[in-house]
Amino acid sequence: MQEIGFCTLEDACPYLENKLTRVEYKYIENCSQKLNWELICRGWRRFGKYFSRPICDGCNECLSLRILAKEYEFSKSERRVLNKNQNTKVVLRKPALNNEHLFLYDKYHRFMEEKRGWKKYDVNFKQYYNLYIDGALDFGYELDFYIGEKLVCVDLIDILEDGISSIYCFYDPDFSHLSLGKFSLLSEIQIAKSENLKYIYLGYFVKKCQSLSYKADYTPNEKLKDTSLPNECASLWEKSNASCSDLRND
Repeated sequence: MQEIGFCTLEDACPYLENKLTRVEYKYIENCSQKLNWELICRGWRRFGKYFSRPICDGCNECLSLRILAKEYEFSKSERRVLNKNQNTKVVLRKPALNNEHLFLYDKYHRFMEEKRGWKKYDVNFKQYYNLYIDGALDFGYELDFYIGEKLVCVDLIDILEDGISSIYCFYDPDFSHLSLGKFSLLSEIQIAKSENLKYIYLGYFVKKCQSLSYKADYTPNEKLKDTSLPNECASLWEKSNASCSDLRND
């Protein structure tokens, strides 16, 4: 296994206006499943062979969040989402790359540019491979969602020893009436329950960022207290007893 560490210079924060960000990276060749779990549990995020976490000076707005999957109970509105997707076929497979994937990825991002003002970011086959295919090894998977034979959603995940790490999800905006983003996460929770996994690692919750603040709605959940303590991973997290509205404003 080869590991190379580095960090970026300060740059504009992609989540909060008038904030600067700095990111620490680890490039890991042939990362083991155990090391992947340990890093995710300590607040790192995996994209390809790169693991990253924010190390912003004077800012702690990015809070790692994980859902307690075993304790999770679906609400009435979530059951409605599950019901209206009864005819949506879900396939768990190793990460794939083809024209259909890349077209759907591009279509989703063009939609989000208009809806939420996301920065324009074109991805070619090589870049997509480096972000979502490379480094998947024996823990990286994707959930593909089909309406008939049409691919309408892709949810990239890592399956860890105690849960699922949700990496990235994109969907066809023409099927927004199916709430595919929410359905993909509910599908992760269902899989975790069926496989007796404790957690869904959701990445970063940022209460003032619309694209990330929704994560507080999924309770019960835990927030990461500290990434530097030399304790077991379980002791680094604390359960939030607050409602989602309290969590968003704490």
